[in-house]
Amino acid sequence: MLISLFSQELLFFTVVVPFVFVYLCYRSSSISKNTSAHATNWPIFHMLPALIVNLYNIHDCIAAVLAQNSQNTRIHLPGRRIFMTCDPANVRHIFTTNYTNFPKGMEFAAIFDIMDRTLFTIDGEPARRQRAKLQSVLSSPQLVASMAACCRNKLENGLLPFFTDMASTNAPFDMQEVISRFIFDLAAMPIFGVDPGLVSSDMLSVEVAMAMDTVMEVGFIRHMMPDFCWKAMRRLNIGPERKLHAAHTVLQGFIKNMIESKKIKGGCICNREEQQGVDILSSYVNDPDYSNDGLFRAMLGFMFAGRDTIGTILPWIFYNLAQNPNIVSVIRNELSPIASRKIGAGRGAIVIFEPEEIKSLVYLQATLFETLRLYPPAPFERKTVVADDIMPSGHKVKAGDTIFISVHSMGRMEDVWGKDCHDYNPYRWISEDNKLCYVPSHKFLSFNSGPRTCLGKDIAIMQMKTVVAAVLWNFDMEVVQGQSIQPKMSCILHMKNGLIVKLKKR
Repeated sequence: MLISLFSQELLFFTVVVPFVFVYLCYRSSSISKNTSAHATNWPIFHMLPALIVNLYNIHDCIAAVLAQNSQNTRIHLPGRRIFMTCDPANVRHIFTTNYTNFPKGMEFAAIFDIMDRTLFTIDGEPARRQRAKLQSVLSSPQLVASMAACCRNKLENGLLPFFTDMASTNAPFDMQEVISRFIFDLAAMPIFGVDPGLVSSDMLSVEVAMAMDTVMEVGFIRHMMPDFCWKAMRRLNIGPERKLHAAHTVLQGFIKNMIESKKIKGGCICNREEQQGVDILSSYVNDPDYSNDGLFRAMLGFMFAGRDTIGTILPWIFYNLAQNPNIVSVIRNELSPIASRKIGAGRGAIVIFEPEEIKSLVYLQATLFETLRLYPPAPFERKTVVADDIMPSGHKVKAGDTIFISVHSMGRMEDVWGKDCHDYNPYRWISEDNKLCYVPSHKFLSFNSGPRTCLGKDIAIMQMKTVVAAVLWNFDMEVVQGQSIQPKMSCILHMKNGLIVKLKKR
């Protein structure tokens, strides 16, 4: 009798449930083609089938839903209540006005367990202490100068020579992969004082960078499925969890090797004697608050922070500029007076702009912000509700609810950015007196907002402007036709298929 009952249950879970689930996915696929932005809330599975069939285009799908529902909507998934928003008033309430009621929460920390107990995952007083520590480190003039020197050195001796070789052969290459290598080196050098050398004539393996990508891709999957599913897969070491386990092993080995290399070599590899010995690791390695495990997690968190924002946005910047030669012309006109004054900037010479030289360039920075508006590196933020609350939009949220803030959608809302919100227009950031317009962080969330505003914002802007200025001045860029440019399913807005381009030396 027990065997018979077991067989019936097995038949139900292995045949009936998958059949019903596939049918619901098919029906949801048909429904998703309609103009209605409301997904069917099925019994048991709720809106999960609609979510699955739209994963390939999830960010645009969410933007469409929010646009048709006044920037706010509810999503029902098995075992989870979700409130989705891109309403700036709600964002200000969540990130600033009542931010203590909306921590990242334990589920978020579990999803990114490799960075558990770091600034990336913690809340409250522990987060405040870690931010104070990091702020004191990043406020060091020596460290900021070291980062600028490292950026210039890596441009001069790594990225631009590679681009020159590619331009001389007119060979197509994946801009996203090369930028990923470049930014990986650029992040590691100020953190560890060691150059991994991913941008070199040898073009070493990108295993570590791929492992970091895996953390964000599997993190996205964990966000989308019920906790018990991915935790069961982790225990069984199957599916994406098996891949994630391998990535964790790679990252652990890399961080340990970097720490050991730092102890052996010492100093920051930036070819400027006055910056030697300046790196982030030195400020943490003897801190009693950071044990061996804590030091590993902290350094890994800094690698993600230093790599993902810049490394993700630069390919989108170059992609958009390649589609808008008129914008490129304006940037070059802005750079021209500086380039003409540089010593040795003769015909055919490579020109590199110092951060201080281009710091005040308004249109260049407006171009960066416009790309960040439409292609934010972190397309969504996740929060947990501690106590029942009412949003400024009038929506009620209950303790234990999950809130997703769609940063990607916010840049595409007419009520926020106007009827031309889908247009790539840097002038929206420039006032009539040719100054950058002030835009509050709860409307432009690419660098977070409130007590969690990105501490490295100014450094990131400096590095992006330095790279974009050098590449645009020295090269013309052509995007190879026939590509499918779309975001990867990840917590970071990487391009799914890369960005194949050709360069021509100016």
